[in-house]
Amino acid sequence: AMDAGNMMKPALARGELQCIGATTLDEYRQYIEKDSALDRRFAPVYVDEPSVEETIEMLYGLRDRYEAHHKVSISDDAIDAAARLSSRYVTGRKLPDKAIDLLDEAAAKVRVALYSMPPHLKEMKAALDRLTLEEEAAGLARDYERAAEYKMQRLQLEEEFERERYLWQQENTLDEVVDADDIAQVVAQWTGIPVQQMLETESEKLLRMEEVLHERVIGQDEAVSALADAIRRARAGLKDPKRPIGSFIFLGSSGVGKTELAKALAEFMFDDEEALLRIDMSEYREQHTVSRLFGAPPGYVGYEEGGQLTEAVRRRPYRVILFDEIEKAHPDVWNALLQILEDGRLTDGQGRTVDFRNTVIIMTSNLGTEFARRGGALGFVRPDDAEAIADHQKIEKAMRDTFRPEFLNRIDEILIFKPLALKDVERIVDLQMHGIIERLREAGLSVHLTEPARHWLARQGYDPQFGARPLRRALQRYVENPLSVRMLRGDFQPGDLVVIDEVNNQLVFERHIDEVTDYHEPPRQQHFEEPPRFEDNGEEMPPFEGDEQPFENNQHLS
Repeated sequence: AMDAGNMMKPALARGELQCIGATTLDEYRQYIEKDSALDRRFAPVYVDEPSVEETIEMLYGLRDRYEAHHKVSISDDAIDAAARLSSRYVTGRKLPDKAIDLLDEAAAKVRVALYSMPPHLKEMKAALDRLTLEEEAAGLARDYERAAEYKMQRLQLEEEFERERYLWQQENTLDEVVDADDIAQVVAQWTGIPVQQMLETESEKLLRMEEVLHERVIGQDEAVSALADAIRRARAGLKDPKRPIGSFIFLGSSGVGKTELAKALAEFMFDDEEALLRIDMSEYREQHTVSRLFGAPPGYVGYEEGGQLTEAVRRRPYRVILFDEIEKAHPDVWNALLQILEDGRLTDGQGRTVDFRNTVIIMTSNLGTEFARRGGALGFVRPDDAEAIADHQKIEKAMRDTFRPEFLNRIDEILIFKPLALKDVERIVDLQMHGIIERLREAGLSVHLTEPARHWLARQGYDPQFGARPLRRALQRYVENPLSVRMLRGDFQPGDLVVIDEVNNQLVFERHIDEVTDYHEPPRQQHFEEPPRFEDNGEEMPPFEGDEQPFENNQHLS
């Protein structure tokens, strides 16, 4: 059998066929280069990916064609944004292909939005269709009087519909322009990256970042402030665009809020706690387990599956990556992370380049935590604080004894989490009780935790060595278990208010039957004293007796 190459060779040799072929380097090497007779009939011309500026010139040349096709106008800002945003955020494709597709889809979205009727016009159109069917049905049934009535209603509604549609079209004629915001919305849809320009609302959100994170992370003010400063630098455009948004090492003992801060950061930045990718580095102690993280090389088992880290970032490039207990990983893992921290990219086992520039890298560690008595960034202490300087020097020594200098030098900030105090645990009681209250709310029960009970629970769940984790077990033991038993016994009914109080060094659960809308404050009794009454001559009258009492005793007023 003769293939296409052999069929073309005679015509190419005689000069009877003029041919321009386009292929990739891999396919050229696989199909053409190994056939020397065919290869010498062509003159290879290598076409490199155009730069952003060259792509902008190409888009200017294509603008008229896309404007005529979509019947919209494309602004200069949209062309500039299509080239620059696609180059920055859309990975796995090349310019100008991805910029052209981006511009095409943005123009299509604007066109569809212009000619998609608003809800009230859709309702009028559905009513017109319904009246038309009823008019035809009445005519077939020879009920001409009813058919005439339907026709009159239909004509009136058609006139109103055309008038409303004309007004709506007039209001939307000024929006037939594709601008940079439309391009940014398409990029956000493709990648999940919120690349819209920093609006005033986002600026305000970043400025109060500490306040938002403090709602979930208690007692770590210095660490939260250092993290917020680093994120603000990145979002303001001051960071190196080739590196990840931020890279941090969280140092602290167990249960002080390291993982919780990573979750809070994912929810703050990406509005989704699921944007956190957590990898337990204790699973990567051995050298052969590194391939599970980045993908196995060709010829090894698991080559087709990809790596746990690289595949997750390829699917969702804008996320927080948490390497839990990084000191337990094999040193080869640290070597692979060097390229991510410096260049913001990594090549997986299948030769694909994975972009990490839109990720936040967080590593947690317990190294030197016995000296972590105060929070903040490692190395930033007051010159006159000799105790803090000594503690930081000991922590730095523990880090240098474990990690190589080139690894530590690529980290943006090393944040120290201090041990929790009893007052911090009391605030955490409120946070964790909020979840219990919300779950009981679904069962129709209101819950109020008194101050003595809150202090008692904090003391039961306070352990400086284990942080806030014992508090969760204390709430399960002293609150959730007794409540579940009494709910199953029927002691509490929907609509009841359960007041949790501390009496004689133990918790008691009191049932209050009342219609209460506030789930945190118990009802308050108000006692009214009867005012004196006077006759017309000024003499005081006796108080009400029997059924004449204006208020019942101990009546609850809310």
